[in-house]
Amino acid sequence: MSIVSSPRAAEFDWPDQVWRGAELASREEEALPTGLPALDAVLPGGGWPVGHLVELLQARPQQHVWRLLAPALARAVQARPGPVVMVAPPHPVFTPSLAAQGLPAHCLLWVKAALPASRLWAAEQALRCADSVAVLAWLPQVQAAQLRRLALAAQQHRRLLFVLRPESAASQASPARLRLRLESGEALKVHVLKRRGPPLASPVLLPPCPELLAQWLQSRQVRPGEGVPKGTPQGQEVVFHALDRTAAAA
Repeated sequence: MSIVSSPRAAEFDWPDQVWRGAELASREEEALPTGLPALDAVLPGGGWPVGHLVELLQARPQQHVWRLLAPALARAVQARPGPVVMVAPPHPVFTPSLAAQGLPAHCLLWVKAALPASRLWAAEQALRCADSVAVLAWLPQVQAAQLRRLALAAQQHRRLLFVLRPESAASQASPARLRLRLESGEALKVHVLKRRGPPLASPVLLPPCPELLAQWLQSRQVRPGEGVPKGTPQGQEVVFHALDRTAAAA
């Protein structure tokens, strides 16, 4: 990183390889668009950095993950078929909602691991696997040195790597290239805690329900008198509430 300390230095013709901390880095080796234009606009390279550690901090361990990651992961598996490896997710994934966003169930591989050491080992092995497209690892108890090991494996094998940790980890050191904190609300708030560029004062606001999923929910509504459960008043519209709850939490 180069620090400009004087007007004269600012006029210097810096080499293209030099990144100045006051500017948003635009020369990422490789980036995958997130599928969320408002987020792409504030990320170096315009998307998720391929081959680098991305850290997601949340109040609840699986809250909003798929709302944020599904568009890009769907694009990734379409471009290069292979599994998205989930290491120790805290809850089962509701696959119909992801399929509606272009991420089918057969592309998801769930690795169960209870112990912190087992989770780290599984995540590193998944990064080394030639077929894996991306790795999502839930690591509530992890040290900076262990994260560096995963970051090196992601860089060496050019993999998408997302590590999910609690909000309390925001005060801890991390080798992540990109750190985001997710906050609930009428719109999903994405706070950019760390990026290759100047600090971002305001969070990125994302609508709570993806357009593609909203269209799928609309199509799943039961028309009056067709397939209505017994005991439902005539003409009352019925919606598949389990999917509604998933969409609201996505």
